[in-house]
Amino acid sequence: MGDFDRLEQLITGGHCCISIVTYEEQYALEVVRQAAMNLKCDVWVWTFSEGVRNWIALQAEGPIVADTDKPDTGLCNLAGSKDGSICVTLDLAAHLNSGKTSRILRDMIDRFSKKNSTLIMIDSEDKLPSVIKSYSAPLEISFPDEKELQDIINTTLKRLHHKKPIEIGITRAGLDAVVRNLRGLSRRQAQQIIIDATSNDQRFDDNDINEVIAGKRRMIQSGGLLEYIQTPLDLSEIGGMKRLKRWLKLRKDAFGAKAVEFGLKAPRGVLMLGVQGAGKSLCAKAIATAWQLPLLRMDPGALYACYIGESERNLRDALRQTEMMSPVVLWIDEIEKAFASAASRSVDGGLSQRMFGTLLTWLQEHEAPVFVVATANDIEALPPELLRKGRFDEIFFVELPDHAVRMEIFTIHLKKRRRDPKHFDLDKLADASQNYSGSEIEQAILSALHEAYANKTELDTNGILSALQNSPPLSVTMAEKVRQLLAWAKGRCVSAD
Repeated sequence: MGDFDRLEQLITGGHCCISIVTYEEQYALEVVRQAAMNLKCDVWVWTFSEGVRNWIALQAEGPIVADTDKPDTGLCNLAGSKDGSICVTLDLAAHLNSGKTSRILRDMIDRFSKKNSTLIMIDSEDKLPSVIKSYSAPLEISFPDEKELQDIINTTLKRLHHKKPIEIGITRAGLDAVVRNLRGLSRRQAQQIIIDATSNDQRFDDNDINEVIAGKRRMIQSGGLLEYIQTPLDLSEIGGMKRLKRWLKLRKDAFGAKAVEFGLKAPRGVLMLGVQGAGKSLCAKAIATAWQLPLLRMDPGALYACYIGESERNLRDALRQTEMMSPVVLWIDEIEKAFASAASRSVDGGLSQRMFGTLLTWLQEHEAPVFVVATANDIEALPPELLRKGRFDEIFFVELPDHAVRMEIFTIHLKKRRRDPKHFDLDKLADASQNYSGSEIEQAILSALHEAYANKTELDTNGILSALQNSPPLSVTMAEKVRQLLAWAKGRCVSAD
């Protein structure tokens, strides 16, 4: 069901007050216009800049009603519209701090419920007072689907070509790639990316795919809810984790149509627990590279907002945007930090519990091919509901690397620094780094490199051994916590190695 149909259903279903929170105001007005045409309703629109205006025959704007620009006078005028009308307000929420305006609005909604009229509030931010929210039915504007994105591309290119000729040289496969990479963006964002892609050379071809991807990355990150992560890592750059790697290899091609025909569903995700620095976050990047899927990182802390209801809306928007970009890997790093208070009665009025409930429901029920990689360090802080089977395909525990894996990690990081591992005593280094995590081994190599560079010498085994001795691992400084973590994981999780 599209936006037009859903709005029409709300109106005919008797909802006298509807709230639309969106940055796409013009599209929302078009949705209202289409619904009003189908229902043959009069439409009145109020804005603070102009006042009340009638849409004549739903095709053009009528004259402005004098002295209706103030919220109070504007609402009073709308309240007097004939039965069955649709009245639209733009950015009214910002003016509802006044007790008088709020009172007039509530009286107006009561009156509309009796005269079969509808109030539609279109706002750019979710700032409606809770008392007004209790009266209103929310309508979430959808992201454009692939067919609409193709229409946006065609319309935008025609408009640009009319201003200044544009050479079109894109292939069918290239156009499909552009459409696929525009998914999850708003209509205005998609339009702007096409404009940017053609502005330099007045040409639209397969070479613009990279420009589209870069533009999408910029726009996603500017929203603050999701971060587009570049993924140069390969699974071969991660030492050990043989069991996890085999698990991922078996599911590499499970996102395609052939897998569905075979009776498979797309993998849902993994929860990765373990010691800090053991490589959990690294795996999220490597999975996206190995499966050739985009990687989005969600920062749960960025979802929380000061206005009531806005945090939950941020989470829903982030998850909805992720689904529109699917197939994709969604990385939720240190998930316990954002939802830890959901495990107990917190002082945030139940916000964390509501947010956590929304996430759990989505993890259980989402149908889009989104593979979730959630990482956590503090197991005690995790709400027990998260560990239930069905939320994730598997729960892996990343332990401290053993002797053989530590040799592999030294080899990987020495090669990354353009050093031949054959010139180092890897066995001796592995012995000296017992109970060190992968990131601690990397830091020891970096520390030894700085020391060698400052002393104008070459990096050698002794330099790395000295760096290891000068920096005790987390398993020593927090020995009790690490032992407790290892004891908890035994029998509860699948070892990644």
